[in-house]
Amino acid sequence: MSDSRRSARALVRRWWPLAVAVPLGAATGAGYAVVAPPSYTANSYVVVVSQNPGDASTAVNFAQTYGRLAGQPQVLAAAAAETGHTVSALEGKVRGTTSPDAPMIEITGTGRRPADAVQAADAVAKSLIAFANTSGKDTGVRLVPLAAAAEPERPATPSAPLDVAVGAASGVLVGALALMTRRRPAPTADLPAPRTDTTATPDEPETTGARR
Repeated sequence: MSDSRRSARALVRRWWPLAVAVPLGAATGAGYAVVAPPSYTANSYVVVVSQNPGDASTAVNFAQTYGRLAGQPQVLAAAAAETGHTVSALEGKVRGTTSPDAPMIEITGTGRRPADAVQAADAVAKSLIAFANTSGKDTGVRLVPLAAAAEPERPATPSAPLDVAVGAASGVLVGALALMTRRRPAPTADLPAPRTDTTATPDEPETTGARR
């Protein structure tokens, strides 16, 4: 057998966990992309307007606050009644996102159908506006709709390229762990330390002179 063949076989024996785990992980990700139900997302936009002209920082600060409230029960209650979901179910279908330097709130809704995602996003945006404007005299700001949600053309998940990449990365991790386990040396039994006899022996009597 030539040296090149022996080197190739040695390389295969050494790295076979990675060679098996990576394609298997990628195939698992591809399979998930095929069988997973689709999920669509739609975005509705709301703007915070200050009632005092030139006071932009106040509007930005309240946008941050109301963006965090978009997924709270006191805002979701009216939207849940409009969409036919419970508050807890709608809580998992929407989220609010804000910008650190713009008084805008993005409401993202998700659903199994494009229309469901649009309905969730717009209903929560409408409910958030009504909730915030009830205390507009105290806060000095108003929320107004900027853009209604548009129906997405394709689902956000599953994404075949992303799922395959995640599966392959998981395979790399599993294969690397398997390699580390194989290379770990076997534990050796602890050998007892050599025993040192510290018992003193009596000195032999010193002989001075010839024997009688």
